[in-house]
Amino acid sequence: MTSIDLFSGCGGMTLGFSWAGFTSVLASDIDENCEKTFATNFPEIPFLCGDLSDFKKDDFDNHIKKADIDVIIGGPPCQGFSLANKRRNKVSNDPRNRLFYEFVKTIDWYSPKAFVMENVKGLLSMQSGEVIKQIIKEFESAGKFGYAVDYKILKASDYGVPQSRERVIVMGIRRDLEMKPQFPEKCIEKEVTVEEAISDLPQINAGEGEERMKYVTKPQGAYQQLMRNNTEGVFNHIAMKHTKRVIERFEAIRPGKNLLDVWETHGAVQRGNPKEKSKIKFSQNNLRLIPDKPAPTIAASFQSNFIHPYLNRNFTAREGARLQSFPDDFIFEGMRTKMSWEKGLSQYQQIGNAVPPLMAFEIAKTLIELLEKATLTNYSVVKKFKTPSTS
Repeated sequence: MTSIDLFSGCGGMTLGFSWAGFTSVLASDIDENCEKTFATNFPEIPFLCGDLSDFKKDDFDNHIKKADIDVIIGGPPCQGFSLANKRRNKVSNDPRNRLFYEFVKTIDWYSPKAFVMENVKGLLSMQSGEVIKQIIKEFESAGKFGYAVDYKILKASDYGVPQSRERVIVMGIRRDLEMKPQFPEKCIEKEVTVEEAISDLPQINAGEGEERMKYVTKPQGAYQQLMRNNTEGVFNHIAMKHTKRVIERFEAIRPGKNLLDVWETHGAVQRGNPKEKSKIKFSQNNLRLIPDKPAPTIAASFQSNFIHPYLNRNFTAREGARLQSFPDDFIFEGMRTKMSWEKGLSQYQQIGNAVPPLMAFEIAKTLIELLEKATLTNYSVVKKFKTPSTS
């Protein structure tokens, strides 16, 4: 089955759907570094880099080449939704919502058998629940036939991802297929922990590591074996440099604790005034992860949020990728970290923004089984046999 991957980022959802048997015929994202990462890992998939509103159907058709589109997937930003303006009859008139409507527009173009939209859990509470109602209403009337639509909050650790990330998954099945959306059930008995995810990676200190490194130990469990994926080395495993003061702060933080727990002695200092402590405090600043539990949500800012469970440094990009369930042969391009004036997402931001591939795989596997069942039910071929005449 084929897919179009919108707001694809570096390709987490694309990877998971490919594991389930989907073939992506086109992907798109606005970020240039996501395009580089996507091209490195999916060189066979055409990629349109830019604002979706700038592309026409012909731009898509030039790459799709009349292929039937089974599924459209992606995570359009919905944070701009606002129903406060009572003078507007449709939220589609609000330019802040245009990216969601670009997603709907693409569904209108191709009327795929299904769509999958991923978004933050907070989407359900926006405008006291009115936003998700409007989104469902738009999907129900999209395309030539409309869609049966449902949504569910899925937790990544239920699907083998060593992370407690929760996301809303909105799914639609084209009405003529006469099927209702279904979501994957929890598929593991024991959650994968941080230690089980990263303990086999080279143990490097702050400022150490290379762009490509060899493994120094054998895989120490099923998850590590899966992540190695028959590769001989690991990429993107370079630790950030830290000052002596920061390393001393890390040394004082115990597993499950953060900067607030050692604030008076090791607190952050004011920018441009190192003799004065900063008054800005965040609960996730320098949180040392607990080794025998899944990680919290690996957000785009994880490069400075978390401390390694044993080492006195922040996580490397590869360690973050492991916690997101990206295998070691998935290479991230672009700058490792990002200064405010630099364009494009850093490797850390690409990883944190991604849909965990293992969770995407379980969604795709459930969806492909549903669509195959619909195909058999609605488009079965009845063979007729003619009884031979007798004399």
